[in-house]
Amino acid sequence: MDFNMKKLASDAGIFFTRAVQFTEEKFGQAEKTELDAHFENLLARADSTKNWTERILRQTEVLLQPNPSVRVEEFLYEKLDRKVPSRVTNGELLAQYMAEAASELGPTTPYGKTLIQVSEAEKRLGAAERDFIHAASISFLTPLRNFLEGDWKTISKERRLLQNRRLDLDACKARLKKAKAAEAKATAEQELRVAQTEFDRQAEVTRLLLEGISSTHVNHLRCLHEFVKSQATYYAQGYRHMLDLQKQLGRFPGTFVGTTEPASPPLSSTSPTTAAATMPVVPTAAGLAPPGEAALCVEEVAPSASGTRKARVLYDYEAADSSELALLADELITVYSLPGMDPDWLIGERGNKKGKVPVTYLELLS
Repeated sequence: MDFNMKKLASDAGIFFTRAVQFTEEKFGQAEKTELDAHFENLLARADSTKNWTERILRQTEVLLQPNPSVRVEEFLYEKLDRKVPSRVTNGELLAQYMAEAASELGPTTPYGKTLIQVSEAEKRLGAAERDFIHAASISFLTPLRNFLEGDWKTISKERRLLQNRRLDLDACKARLKKAKAAEAKATAEQELRVAQTEFDRQAEVTRLLLEGISSTHVNHLRCLHEFVKSQATYYAQGYRHMLDLQKQLGRFPGTFVGTTEPASPPLSSTSPTTAAATMPVVPTAAGLAPPGEAALCVEEVAPSASGTRKARVLYDYEAADSSELALLADELITVYSLPGMDPDWLIGERGNKKGKVPVTYLELLS
């Protein structure tokens, strides 16, 4: 008990000495041992790394989980070392609602069939989003958290020790200046040598840890590449899923035909003026053709090709019908456009085979 009281009194004395030294430094009443410029640069770089890592980590968490209450709940589960409950993604929930709507409104109706098709696509999108979140959490978020909760805590602890050693050193220097008697000077000089040794040793330990920030940057760079890779995979999957869905919906042009307006009278029973006035507007490459020019657009059956060039196929593509051309990744084909074509499609030729091909599956060559 006596030993503990002595140690407590000694610790209190050291704390008081450091507090006095720190206060006098702040008011300019005491000298302060300055670190060299290289050491200060290491400290500044470490602080910047820590601050930006925290901000990037928080914003990435927002990107992966926009709901703040869910983020808090997941954080509590992790702190309690409990498994985070599995949740459906927004895409999967939308898919569920669409499937239930189709079942109730009629799965055989055009609207019901389309709801089912879109539901399946949204379900695939939701699964892709789940895979992306999982991959990003492991390859990117976890290393950032490990740095903040591991390496940075160690660096912070050693920096606090260095600060204490520096205060002790400067307090010893102040006592040596104030010492008058020879015995007091000898004691102060001995304390100064010990304080200087401890300060130099702690400074070296802290410097080595700060220099390790370079390795942290290399590790975070590798993790950043993995994050970009997983994000690119996610968006590519989403794009392919939606492109396939557009193709499926495009195979049912009659879905949107349900008008109750009376049909226009035959052209033969009307005068040229009346026929021009009642003829429907026809979309063209430049926009909507005026009624007087609609017949020309309808009768144009063999538009000329333009802009023939080579293209490299990026992905395999299975033709939906005989009007499309099946593609194999990395093959070279000739492509060109026709007036009035959908800008998302081109005409592709391979040998004696010809058909429509999606632009997004191609890399156009000069």
